[in-house]
Amino acid sequence: MKKYLITGASGFVAFHFMNYLDSLENDTIEVLGIDSIIPNDSENYQFKHIKLRFITLNLLDYSALEIAMTSFSPTYVVHLASFSSVGKSWDEPIDSFINNTNIFLNVVEIIRKNGLICRLLSVGSSEEYGNVQENCIPLKESMPLQPVSPYAIARVSQEMLSKCYVSSYKLDIILTRSFNHIGPRQRDLFVIPSFIKHILENIKNGQHDIVLSTGDVSIIRDFLDVRDVVKAYYLLLEKGISGELYNVCSGIGHTLQEIIDMISSLLKVNVQPVIDLKKIRPNDNKIVIGDNSKTNDKTGWKPVITLTESLQDLITYWKELLGMRL
Repeated sequence: MKKYLITGASGFVAFHFMNYLDSLENDTIEVLGIDSIIPNDSENYQFKHIKLRFITLNLLDYSALEIAMTSFSPTYVVHLASFSSVGKSWDEPIDSFINNTNIFLNVVEIIRKNGLICRLLSVGSSEEYGNVQENCIPLKESMPLQPVSPYAIARVSQEMLSKCYVSSYKLDIILTRSFNHIGPRQRDLFVIPSFIKHILENIKNGQHDIVLSTGDVSIIRDFLDVRDVVKAYYLLLEKGISGELYNVCSGIGHTLQEIIDMISSLLKVNVQPVIDLKKIRPNDNKIVIGDNSKTNDKTGWKPVITLTESLQDLITYWKELLGMRL
């Protein structure tokens, strides 16, 4: 029986990863979900082929985490727990760095010291690439890293730790640099759901000419649906080479202004972005578009869900949360 230990199990990506696992398997899979909180919609975590158990603990608590990991003895560890907001990392750099680095170090040390035989997915970020010239686009895994935010620096540290534990301790670790992903269940801590929530709240109040407070809407990002992301993670766990890095991205870039225009069109409203200088980050990547050919060559993975579909599904999700008619 395959056994998956998933950190950050109450989060956005973890739910979709479990949902994808459940759609693939005919045999029972054991999943141990670890998070600091239990999901508040646990009724939605009803799977046909997954035997799921949640436990709450602080991943910085080495002893408690060690007991959980060794008693479960996973086949795979999917490390999704993170302090994942770039913007928030500027406000709380210490918490961002400690959480994103030390919890990962706890996980790999427990695997090493206890001789656990498992494959670990270490999820990194496109933010690691930093500011690059347009002639470097699309970004390949071989590009030198130039992280510019506390979040990105922590992700680079996790990546370096991964490589150290592969080369020196022979742990089996697959590494990703994952680009921006969106989809249903994503919280408004992130930019696109925050746009959608604000616009829908205005529509609910009868407004159709809407002012939207934003940061820099000219920045370009590579957005990928979370349901495509988790398929890539699954295939990389099955087929990836230990110690190798893989971009998980769409290969297509859009400005935030284009995203706002698409949301406006889907909802049939007029949206006027107004830049709030407080939302401009101290140093932001201007253009981030990835090359997914290495991931495709190794696993056969390609994204299939369009950005329009992603936005529509995210709109539907937030309409339900806000009690609006679908």
